[in-house]
Amino acid sequence: MKRQAAEARGRKAEDEAADWLEAQGWEILARRVKVKSGEVDLIARRDSLIAFVEVKWRAKPADLDHAIDEYRLRRVAAAAEAVAHEYAQDGEDLRVDVILLAPGAPPRHIENAWMP
Repeated sequence: MKRQAAEARGRKAEDEAADWLEAQGWEILARRVKVKSGEVDLIARRDSLIAFVEVKWRAKPADLDHAIDEYRLRRVAAAAEAVAHEYAQDGEDLRVDVILLAPGAPPRHIENAWMP
């Protein structure tokens, strides 16, 4: 039962992040793209930039500082690399972003969070 609640909370957080990105001028291209090497929560485009976005939600804003780690970013980057050809056109820049969400806190958008 806890797993189902966590799954539902994760989907709600992804919806919130997608809505926030759209309000910032991004177009959501895909959600929950899964490949063998990992998963990308959101794929978004703005101008000539494609962002592969990891979304994290925590119950308390103080917990957001520890919500993302190198292991998770590496998996998102590997998944992004596996599917980039499906979303990016010639000349578009690619990056991995993170959006951190918690009740009572504004979304925290970490741009270009993964730099190998």
